[in-house]
Amino acid sequence: MEASSSPNKPGDKEPLPPIPAKRYFTIGEVSELCGVKPHVLRYWEQEFSQLKPVKRRGNRRYYQHHEVLLVRRIRELLYSQGFTISGARNQLEDIADVVEKPEEQGLTPEMLRSELQKIAEILKI
Repeated sequence: MEASSSPNKPGDKEPLPPIPAKRYFTIGEVSELCGVKPHVLRYWEQEFSQLKPVKRRGNRRYYQHHEVLLVRRIRELLYSQGFTISGARNQLEDIADVVEKPEEQGLTPEMLRSELQKIAEILKI
């Protein structure tokens, strides 16, 4: 009997589903959209300060669109590019520094636009 592969298996090369145009996503929806289990998402919230879903009634988590993109980026760094949690955290912080403080990095608006286009391409997993 052949073992079936799980849709949440990190090594899968299947493309992730498109993100629907809505404001908030439950942890279950994010799990399916990003190919990671809910307990992994809860763990990543502790490890990545940028990942802060809104908590409402009964401590239920609601992720926004940009957080779903962030989860996909974290997944890419950890599972596809082989970064450790610490290395992925550093990568995300480096990107945040460039985006938040471009003038301190000596970047012109054109250079920043080019970098952001590269990031957008990377996020198209």
